[in-house]
Amino acid sequence: MMDWQTLSDAARLGGWVIYPLGVLAIAALAITLDRAYVLWRFGRMPRWADGTSLSPAEEGEGTRETAAARISGLPERHAFSRIGRLLADSRAPLWWIESRIEAAASQIEREMSRGLWLLETIVTAAPLLGLLGTIVGMMHSFKLIGGDGLVNPSGVSGGVAQALIATAIGLVIALVALFAFNFYARRIDRLMDDLESFANALLSDRRLADGRSGAPS
Repeated sequence: MMDWQTLSDAARLGGWVIYPLGVLAIAALAITLDRAYVLWRFGRMPRWADGTSLSPAEEGEGTRETAAARISGLPERHAFSRIGRLLADSRAPLWWIESRIEAAASQIEREMSRGLWLLETIVTAAPLLGLLGTIVGMMHSFKLIGGDGLVNPSGVSGGVAQALIATAIGLVIALVALFAFNFYARRIDRLMDDLESFANALLSDRRLADGRSGAPS
């Protein structure tokens, strides 16, 4: 009970700056949870795709059927499923497949990075809003100091508290958003590297299979 009362008092003393800071905190939390779900649901590398060739040319059609079944078992929007399905059509030429893989990889990167620009903006905006709260609080304190000395000590202390609370909340929001942004940016970079290795392995298998069968690339 005392914790909630303390938070309520902090919000009251923080002044109007607390409200836009609260909006930024909610937005940062929403983006963080959304990207966590998207990367967990559609960006995890399947175990069978980690260093494993999907359709080696030295094996038969059963392996290709197994590969197709594995790909179809993934969600439709899964990054590895979208890349793997491009090689499902054995009649398509390699130059067409390569161009489509590049386009699909760019689209995947854009989708996985959606909302991160706002998270990066919050990293900068939250401390600035906290600084604005500091300025407003200090101005409020200075107004209570008259020519004859201290007019309202409790009002001055309240203004200083407003300044400190707004700055502290802004810094906390910025720190959390910064850690989340760096984590997701690194996670997306790793995903794109994994997709590149995965696509190169598939293309190598396809070239080997076409070379053995004498089919043109």
